[in-house]
Amino acid sequence: MRVAMIGQKGIPATYGGIERHVDEIARRLVPMGIDVDVFCRLYYTPADASYHGVRLLRRPSLHTKHFDAITHVTFATIESMMRHYDIVHFHALGPALLSGLPRLTGSKTVVTVHGLDWQREKWGAFARWFLRQCEGPAAHFPDRTIVVSKTLRKHFHDQHQCEATFIPNGTNLPQVRPPRKLASLGLTPGKYVLFVGRLVPEKGVHFLCEAFNQIDTDMKLALVGGLSFSQSYVDVLRKYESDRIRLLDYVFGEALDELWSNAYCVVQPSTMEGLSIALLEALSYGRCVLISDIPENMEVAEECSLSFRSKDVGDLREKLEHLIRHPEVVQGYGELARKHILKHYSWDNVAESTAQLYRELAGGK
Repeated sequence: MRVAMIGQKGIPATYGGIERHVDEIARRLVPMGIDVDVFCRLYYTPADASYHGVRLLRRPSLHTKHFDAITHVTFATIESMMRHYDIVHFHALGPALLSGLPRLTGSKTVVTVHGLDWQREKWGAFARWFLRQCEGPAAHFPDRTIVVSKTLRKHFHDQHQCEATFIPNGTNLPQVRPPRKLASLGLTPGKYVLFVGRLVPEKGVHFLCEAFNQIDTDMKLALVGGLSFSQSYVDVLRKYESDRIRLLDYVFGEALDELWSNAYCVVQPSTMEGLSIALLEALSYGRCVLISDIPENMEVAEECSLSFRSKDVGDLREKLEHLIRHPEVVQGYGELARKHILKHYSWDNVAESTAQLYRELAGGK
């Protein structure tokens, strides 16, 4: 079986939830006897990159906020039609607009919806309108639609009469790492609160900064992430930067593992999500996570996390201060977290469910 994946920036994943999702499932599909081609953008995937038997097809794009994705997806879609794949798998709402085209040349198509992208505050009015119009194509153009959360499945059922397949994101159970590189980041083990994610408005990091500034503590707040066509928002966050609040840009590999492993607790203040891979990773490290009470977060971690009212700085400050003052509570949530992840979320299961969906489609073909 020959499969192409379109819509992600590329792999190996260095940042981005969709990129992590494609990274994790693509390399697991290859040992199952599936040939996987991943279309990658030139600026994201190095020219000499290779990855676990996955073929990386580096193709150009117009690297601007509004044309990067659509130009790359268009080039990749046209090429996929010439290559006659068995399955062409599109990721995200925007790329779904083209998901009907490979069907014209005999391929089966799949769309995975990772979130309602039109809700992202970084987009202007037209871009948000356009992305919202892509919901219908995501529901009806491909042979099958996948969603990563039960909340999204209900949305597509209620709004588009689409019986989408629920396949969540996953995570790995990592080894906790000793603090060898933290000092170079200006941090002390167990003495910092951590946020990891893209620095865009819908992640709610400004609420976290405002709340943390109101707490009298010797803890630091470490913000790990980079911009995504969101320089103006990063400029807002830099106004909070101090010796107590550290903006660390993107951190990868062992350094990021150390940050997860040695954080006192993690805060997920987002105002919208699909299914947050950063949240799953925090739980997999056995961290206590304070989450905003949006449905997508509660669906994942209500049983093993403390929550606060989304966008409510006062409630966030109160809950975070409670955790800082009560380490025994933090320890209790941390112990629940790892058990919860082991039981419910696994990239191996995600890849097997995806492969099974491919087999059903290919069998029908």
